[in-house]
Amino acid sequence: MTDLLSDLRAVLPDRAVVTDPDLLVSYQRDEADLCAYGLPAVVVRPRTTAEVAAVVRVAAAHGVPVVPQGARTGLAGAANAVGGCVVLSTTAMTEIREIDPVARIAVVQPGVVNSALAGAVAAQGLRYPPDPGSWESSTIGGNVATNAGGMCCVKYGVTSEYVIGLEVVLASGEVLRTGRRTAKGVAGYDLTKLFVGSEGTLGVITEITVALRPAPEESLTLVAVFPSTAAAGAAVAAIASEGLTPSLLELLDQTHLLAIEAYRSMGLPTEAKALLLAAADTGERAGADLARIAAVCEAAGASEVYQATDATEAAALLQARRLAHAAMEKYAADTYPGGRGGLIIDDVAVPRGSLASLLDGVEKVAAEYDVPIGVVGHAGDGNMHPNIVVDRADPACLERGRLAFDAIMELGLGLGGTCTGEHGVGLLKREWLAKEIGPVGVRVHEAIKAALDPAGLLNPGKVL
Repeated sequence: MTDLLSDLRAVLPDRAVVTDPDLLVSYQRDEADLCAYGLPAVVVRPRTTAEVAAVVRVAAAHGVPVVPQGARTGLAGAANAVGGCVVLSTTAMTEIREIDPVARIAVVQPGVVNSALAGAVAAQGLRYPPDPGSWESSTIGGNVATNAGGMCCVKYGVTSEYVIGLEVVLASGEVLRTGRRTAKGVAGYDLTKLFVGSEGTLGVITEITVALRPAPEESLTLVAVFPSTAAAGAAVAAIASEGLTPSLLELLDQTHLLAIEAYRSMGLPTEAKALLLAAADTGERAGADLARIAAVCEAAGASEVYQATDATEAAALLQARRLAHAAMEKYAADTYPGGRGGLIIDDVAVPRGSLASLLDGVEKVAAEYDVPIGVVGHAGDGNMHPNIVVDRADPACLERGRLAFDAIMELGLGLGGTCTGEHGVGLLKREWLAKEIGPVGVRVHEAIKAALDPAGLLNPGKVL
């Protein structure tokens, strides 16, 4: 280990090599609860692609694993350290290198925070649409590594639809450039898409070229209150069947409404079993578009539908949705005091027409395994996040929580869905990925991994 540290210090500035034991602890894991993690031997914080390549070559020479990390806001354990590894943090790589309003692209380093990019391009009348709930802290590199989604995906799609080029340091230390800057391009295999969502297992992303869109028109927002989560799910299916395209369509169940109000009082209707938050960003047409969505919700059984009176109220409703994760963490802590409260966060996506069945099934799972489960998510995509609350100190409760997690996964796949809509596989979903893609799919994944990382040193144990 002394030789490893000596070699790293030879290729990096002193400030970029962290060995303080107290600091190393903070780099052990992301925000996924109940996933295994280890203590890294060292954390490096490079600023350039050349420094990243040098780190990868040094680690390879010593046979030491490299675990890339962004802001560690992930929810599947993909950024968790393994014992004795080199954690390669990209958070010092924060340069927005270019914004081209003619080509409508931006070129950024991986440590740029999502909201920082959004603000920079907005100043030029443009928009970077992907907006994960952690957009004020998560980095573009992490978003790309997990193919993150967000609340506007129902209309604008996920991260992979905006990444058009990458710079990647391979396991060999070589630097690969993929993709293009042009609006069109079909030369060769789509290597860019291969690395998007690969969770640091195939290479370390050091530069990202993203497509931008014009700034949206004026947006209007409504809230629909439902007597059950299944009724809200039926409304989502009806909105889709009517050909309506909201720019946002989010669901919060009663558990989340209560948790958010306890976390920060916002006047939410906590008596509701479910709430749909919808928006239309179609400018002068937004009022009419929202009225059609409201009519569908009422026909599906909404007990109340009301429109935000102004942009301030609309922003407050959106902020309430963004507080869901923090509020559920507090809910778990309050339910099981003394640091015992934990969350197992699921991320299952089903066809929109099956959303009501998924929501009804999750309610039955909670009752069968006797664990609190709150459901929140991107209803317009059929992508739900059941949050299973467990007592870390009670093995029986932990086991029931894990069984509930598996039952929800089984339910989602049985409805024609996927084991992860946006959080990624990480450590949490490896078994379920294998079930979803089958033995041939697993062999193809393994062949790609072996071709690009034959020694298996890049983020080992994740995805496969």
